[in-house]
Amino acid sequence: MDRSPSFSSLILLLLLLCSLTCSSALKGFNHNIADHLRRNLLANGLALTPPMGWNSWNHFGCQIDEKIIRETADALVATGLSKLGYTYVNIDDCWAELSRDDKGNLVAKKSTFPSGIKALADYVHSKGLKLGIYSDAGYFTCSKKMPGSLHHEEQDARTFASWGIDYLKYDNCNNGGSRPTVRYPIMTRALLKAGRPIFFSLCEWGDLHPALWGAKVGNSWRTTNDINDSWDSMISRADMNEVYADLARPGGWNDPDMLEVGNGGMRTNEYIVHFSLWALSKAPLLLGCDIRNMTEETKMIISNKEVIAVNQDPLGVQGKKVRMEGDIEIWAGPLSGNRVVAVLLNRGPVRYSITAFWDDIGIPPKSVVQATDLWEHKTLERQFVDKISATVDSHSCKMYVLKPIA
Repeated sequence: MDRSPSFSSLILLLLLLCSLTCSSALKGFNHNIADHLRRNLLANGLALTPPMGWNSWNHFGCQIDEKIIRETADALVATGLSKLGYTYVNIDDCWAELSRDDKGNLVAKKSTFPSGIKALADYVHSKGLKLGIYSDAGYFTCSKKMPGSLHHEEQDARTFASWGIDYLKYDNCNNGGSRPTVRYPIMTRALLKAGRPIFFSLCEWGDLHPALWGAKVGNSWRTTNDINDSWDSMISRADMNEVYADLARPGGWNDPDMLEVGNGGMRTNEYIVHFSLWALSKAPLLLGCDIRNMTEETKMIISNKEVIAVNQDPLGVQGKKVRMEGDIEIWAGPLSGNRVVAVLLNRGPVRYSITAFWDDIGIPPKSVVQATDLWEHKTLERQFVDKISATVDSHSCKMYVLKPIA
């Protein structure tokens, strides 16, 4: 249809005006979209709160089989742990044959997983739980007893999805020296193409500061090297992880490695510190003991509903150290409902009186505060103004939820 010169001029004028008045807004809008896409490369909708479950490595190492995995799933249900949120049953290294099949597929180890991983996933799912599995962004896994997924990412992601896998722990061994920032996103894209939501745990041990790039790639990222069942190892992992506190958020979490609670290397008070700091730090709560044979003491620690609620708080803000004076530390962070969680930590060899001040932990000065002691399971009768104090034993802590009421 013919248009008159006046109509065409009007269109050109409108386009010119739009380019002048809207370009900066559109530029900002497009930048926001691009930034959103960069930050959400994974975008699988998982991990709005940190994952909870169990992993085989800390207690069993390579000595795993399908019987242990089935019995662990049974135990999660029988003990009531599944109802508290422990839903992932994660198989670590050594589950596969050393060689792929003639089509290049990973194969479950016939001597230890004769029924295959698909049947195991079906069993775990029948319990209302989820099954996790392990691979490596290298040519072999860390044990060197099974293949890694380097250059097989799409094939392995399709295999995991077809088996009904819900969680992938992806290690960083035997990679030929290449950078994790190159290798890990390849598996991210492969998982997205596989057609099943799979939690993606980047286990690159803090390589190249993954908290700075992991949020674009995975649902959690290791900030430390492996933990072991000792006070020094545990507390140092908490320290290293805390540095990146501001980078955790719903959908992506800093991971100081799995829980050692119940494995016997620490005292009860030290395990309470371990569980408290992991909860406040919004770390994945992945049990690492043999829950089929755990003590009542272990069950008491890992079943603490109030502490779990701190970890699973929907605000999703990681707590951090707010005060350090020698062996005395105050860790704190905001919670939903205008509340604050505080841990009064004694890292030293003797008892100390520890005080947390409101201006250190983010509560307005002069506020009247109600305090709930999460390990004593009680709301304290008295109210507090400006500070809260407690005497804390060596290698122990007090953990409070604090709510201003006036």
